Amino acid sequence: MNRIEIYDTTLRDGSQGEGINFSLQDKLLVTKKLDELGVDYIEGGYPLSNPKDFEYFQEVRKLPLKHAKVAAFGMTRRKNCDPAADVCLKALVDSKAAVITIVGKTWDMHVTEVIGATLDENLRMIADSVGFCKAQAHVAEVLYDAEHFFDGCKANPEYALKTLRAALDAGAKTLILCDTNGGTLPEDIAVRVAKVREALPGVALGIHCHNDSDVATANSLAAIYQGAKHVQGTINGIGERCGNADLVCIIANLALKRGYDVLQPGSLCHLTELSRYVYEIANMNFRNGQPFVGTSAFAHKGGMHAHGVARVSASYEHIDPALVGNERRILISELSGQANILVKTAKYALENNKELGVKLRDMVQELENQGYEFEAAEASFDLLVKKALGVYRPKFERLAYRVNVETLAAGALTTQATVKIRVGDSEQHTVAEGDGPVNALDGALRKAIAHVYPRLAEMQLVDYKVRVVNSRAGTAARVRVVIESRDHDAVWGTVGVSENIIEASWLALADSFEYKLFKDEESRP
Repeated sequence: MNRIEIYDTTLRDGSQGEGINFSLQDKLLVTKKLDELGVDYIEGGYPLSNPKDFEYFQEVRKLPLKHAKVAAFGMTRRKNCDPAADVCLKALVDSKAAVITIVGKTWDMHVTEVIGATLDENLRMIADSVGFCKAQAHVAEVLYDAEHFFDGCKANPEYALKTLRAALDAGAKTLILCDTNGGTLPEDIAVRVAKVREALPGVALGIHCHNDSDVATANSLAAIYQGAKHVQGTINGIGERCGNADLVCIIANLALKRGYDVLQPGSLCHLTELSRYVYEIANMNFRNGQPFVGTSAFAHKGGMHAHGVARVSASYEHIDPALVGNERRILISELSGQANILVKTAKYALENNKELGVKLRDMVQELENQGYEFEAAEASFDLLVKKALGVYRPKFERLAYRVNVETLAAGALTTQATVKIRVGDSEQHTVAEGDGPVNALDGALRKAIAHVYPRLAEMQLVDYKVRVVNSRAGTAARVRVVIESRDHDAVWGTVGVSENIIEASWLALADSFEYKLFKDEESRP
């Protein structure tokens, strides 16, 4: 198989995305994770950019990396400056990185209008910078990023090619063609890469695309199809403006659709884990619809789809989700057919009770018409199935509750919840304070039933979402509350709908408690 070099620039180009800021520890953790999977190059940043990036190159040398090469990134020397005296090149050399990536100007407009140099001086800047870094004893490789290559090629193809030759003749190992503005389309990428291969036969080429036209992944694949052997991007496509090419999708496509050799053997099944790890480190929400690794990537909502995938997975899935560490999900909604219901209720063996399957489908459709949504509330759906089967026995009964919110001196707020609960033959009347109504109700309910169900101590609420269902009704509109809870071995979602946000919250909260108690009961040997 042909090997494609994977060059990750999450820690440099990715960190330029709006709202993204990696700490030094974050950068070291991501470096270790990328190395574990077999990423070939990890671009750590520009050592002169800030103290954190400078310190990264000192600390990363202490990591026992098994595969990845760490690259320092920087610009060509300043115009009319000796490379040995240039502060940027000095910082790159002082980083002690074994790989240095130099970015230089390809577009003649950038040369004359942005940096104010002559075209010939720019060629010397490229050659001097690559040659200076290449001459350092500790530098094993110099890579050259041809910034704005495709725009430059369109404006002045002869000059764009001269800039590549300048870097190549000075000792650059790989020439990376950059779609810096992200405005080039796949067919144009393919044509330009083919022309470079024709002009520079046998030269190692790479591709670096931004996603401003939403085709960065397609552009990267088009370049590889034309012979590029090195691809740059970021995990999850994070980066400046609209982001960079998403290495997650590129890697999966190369390995699974074209049979290229990427990463380390056996690493592909950790791709979903890597994607979510970087999201967590960057403090970003997962992108549900992200191909291959998103939670919705293999989620089936339409009845025809669920029916088909239950019989032959390839009928509605382009790959086995397990190949990238993801999983299939069958969603329950008003669009669901009986197939969805049967898949989601497999443990209850409803395939032999089609009448009940139809009843459940109708119940779901009616509840969703009222504002319920079970896609993120599968625990509430499980309780609904128990009720339809006649096996639901409530673990507690609400008799009453009250929530008070008071304003204290200096504007401080205090929230207190009182609940009256029947558990078995006894009644419990408890009160608790909290940071807000839901927190207070959670505390009061726990007090009321924890003596009977001590394992509730394992459960905690981890997310709370509110959405107005019928906004035309204004303040009288129904609201949908979705609560996410977890214990030591599972995460589940529950839903409640009401015109009153406190009541909607109570319904979702009560379902969460009930689901936990049923789950524990069913897991007993």
